[in-house]
This record gives sequence, C-alpha cells and structure tokens, in this order.
Amino acid sequence: MSTTPTLPPLHALPTRRRLLQGGAALLTAHPLLRSLAQQPPAAGGEPPRLALLIGNRDYPEGEDLPPIHKNVRDLRAVLEKRGFTVDEGLDLDLAQSRAALQAFAAKVRAAPPDCTALFYFSGHGAQVDAENLLVAARANPKARPEVLLRNSLTLTGDVLGPLPDRPAGLTIAVIDACRTSLRDVARGDGLNQVEAPPGKLIAFATGAGRPAIAPADDTRHTFYTGSLVKLLETASGEISFSDLFRLVKYDVQNTMLNHPVPLLRRFAQFPFIAENTQVRRRLAPLPPPEVVAAGAPPPRPRDEAEDFARLDGAIWPAEVARLADEYLKNHAASPLAGSAIVAREGAREAVKALGSRDVKLFRSAFAPPGDAASRLDELAKAGRGDKDAAARIARSYGRRDSGRYEGWLQYATELGNGIAAYELALHYRREAQPLLADRYEKRALDLGYTPPPSLDNTRK
Repeated sequence: MSTTPTLPPLHALPTRRRLLQGGAALLTAHPLLRSLAQQPPAAGGEPPRLALLIGNRDYPEGEDLPPIHKNVRDLRAVLEKRGFTVDEGLDLDLAQSRAALQAFAAKVRAAPPDCTALFYFSGHGAQVDAENLLVAARANPKARPEVLLRNSLTLTGDVLGPLPDRPAGLTIAVIDACRTSLRDVARGDGLNQVEAPPGKLIAFATGAGRPAIAPADDTRHTFYTGSLVKLLETASGEISFSDLFRLVKYDVQNTMLNHPVPLLRRFAQFPFIAENTQVRRRLAPLPPPEVVAAGAPPPRPRDEAEDFARLDGAIWPAEVARLADEYLKNHAASPLAGSAIVAREGAREAVKALGSRDVKLFRSAFAPPGDAASRLDELAKAGRGDKDAAARIARSYGRRDSGRYEGWLQYATELGNGIAAYELALHYRREAQPLLADRYEKRALDLGYTPPPSLDNTRK
C-alpha cells in the first residue's frame, strides 16, 4: 500500500411519462418506481443530473446493516444541493431493484447525451464466479452461491449494462458493499476488480477482493459514504467528479489508518476506482444562461491560472508531481487545490511504479503523439497514476509493438490493475514464458482480480 496523503482541512478547499414493457404492475408497487417513470426537467445551463440510490438494510438476523438508511438519506441531500434529481429505494427485493434500474436507465437514455447519471448501492455485496453481486433486501448474503445468484443484482448485467455508454456524458456507479463481522473481513473476500466501460466511473468502498466494514449503529454512516457525503458538501465546486472520488479515497484511508480502534486500522479500507471518462464534469452545476448574462465571477489571478495550466498540461509523472507541489505551495487557497492534490498523489504513485524493476517503460513512451488527441489525454491520465488508462494505452499497441505493449501492461499492473496483470500472464503463456505467466497470474489474484470461468485462459 502506498503512503496515504495528508489532506488539508476541507474548509480550506474553496470548494421522462414512460412505462417499461411488462413493468406496469411493479410501477404501482413502490413509490420509487412511480417517480422514476417521469423525466425531470433540464437544469438551466447544466445538462441534467440524475441519480438513483438503493440502500438495503433489511437482511436476515445478524446480517442487517444499521447505517444504510442514513447513508441514503444524507447522500440524497448533498446530491440535491449539487443539482441532481434524486430517486431512492430502501430495502428493495430483486424484482423491485431490477425494475428501478430499468426505469432509471430509460430515464438516462431519454436525457441529452451529455447528462450526468449516478447510481449508488449500499448494502451487502458478494462475488460468485467472478461476477460482482449486489444482494437484494431480505436475502441472506451468506447463502450458497446458486442462491445468491438468484437473489442479487449483477454489477455488469443489471447495473452497467442498461446504462448507455456515452462519450459526451458521465455515468458514475458507486458500490458501498459492506460486512458487519470482522471474521468476514479476515477471510479477504470482496468484489472482483473491474474496468469501466467508456464514459463511466466505478467506485468501490474498498479495494477489490476486500470487504468494507459497517458500524452497528444507525446514527453513523459507513466509512466510505461518510467521506463521500462530507466531500460532496464541502469540496470546491471547481474540481471534477473524477477528482472528487479520488479525494474521497484519500479521506477514507486517512480516517481509517488513524482510527483509535487498532483492529479498524488493521483492516483499513483503500477504496477502488475504475475510470474511462472522456469529459471533465465539474462538481458545481453550470449556471443558467440568465445568471451568466448577469455577470461572470471574477477571473483567477493570471499567475494562478498559468500555473494550473502548466500543471494540467504536464504528462511526465515527475514533472506533474513537481508542478503540483509548486501550485499547492503558491496557491494553497485556490478552488483547484483539491485537483492539484489528486494530481500530486497520483503522480507520486506513478513515479514509484516506474521505478520498479518489473516495469520496462521509459520517458520516451510518454512522448505526446502528434496526431491523436485521445492518446494525449490517456497519457496525461497515466502520468497521474491512472492504472486503467495505462492498460488502454498498452492495448492500443498490441502485437505490433510487443515492447511497448508489455511495458505499459507492467506499469498498469504496478499501479494496481489486476486485469492488466492477468492479460500479461496470458501474453507470456502465448510466448512460451511459463515462469512469467505464473508470476503475473498470481499477481492478478493478489490485486483482487478473479478471471471469469468463461475466459478459459483466453481473453475475450
């Protein structure tokens, strides 16, 4: 685990009617589904922001999760302050959950292609045959695998699948899947590592392969949602949603690593992020046109704007880290200080990864291309420690440049991408290098990635 950054005090960071086929009966069965049948109006100059929150507390005796309703209630409040139209469902069974998601997906498809959509689930999670499951209310999260499969949403098929891939928009899936027993934590089970489809960001409350801990108290949040609510409330509206979720990650780590209970420090959560977004959507909604016409806010001082532009344009990790340090030293009170923190910490992880003897990737690999703006964006993300951008760059080379392909996958692995590690294992197996293949297959498992049985040693 990398050293967790110390964040400055948060106050210092200025911070459609359509029924689905066959769904009419369900739409009258739960108020959430009735509300989801209606399309919300656009919010002035900002593309619509839509959210669906599902919180399941009601599980068999000994498995209920007291903080979940508070999680949903408080998260809804701060999302609404950030311009979201929010629907929520508490203690939904599987049929209700699927109907809610189908209706939400229909609402998103009917919205403009640049809308922001956020799905949040808090409750029990499980993994069966490499598939991530979100356990429906009143189902036993410790049931046999075949029973769990019949009583759970699947992250890929039920949640991500129906939500359209829209390069001009932003889709966020937040999974705060919990355990209440520390015995479960000690087993090391948890959700499987994933990569995000285009236009989407996926956040888990803890690292792949590890469960999150829920306090047995309905007056407190879970650790992850507590940090998410706090930062949605207090973070600068100038930072992006991407940066927000990384600040949440750091805040959870800081909170748990410094917790007064030693056992909680031992099982501290290191949240997981998978991202494949093509737009930057700032936290504060764009103002309506009439507000803009009335007068824009005063511009930032020229030196601050220039310093941030230099930081924003940097690619090489060591340079990103240096420029971020300088920016934070000179502009500590800037509304973009949170973004600079994210850049600095990600770049530091990147520098460490590039220093590993297992990574054969050099500065020339980060040279900006002269013909592809998308590659430039991916390089900038990879220079800030984005493990998934590094893997996508590797795949863009493929077999036509095996050296760069291997080097970028090695780098992605060192940054924590277990899928990239498994891809390397398959590559080395094809190249008749069994020792390296075995080594990277083990590394994939250590990083929380379990390949689905359907792979049969060949990536789809």
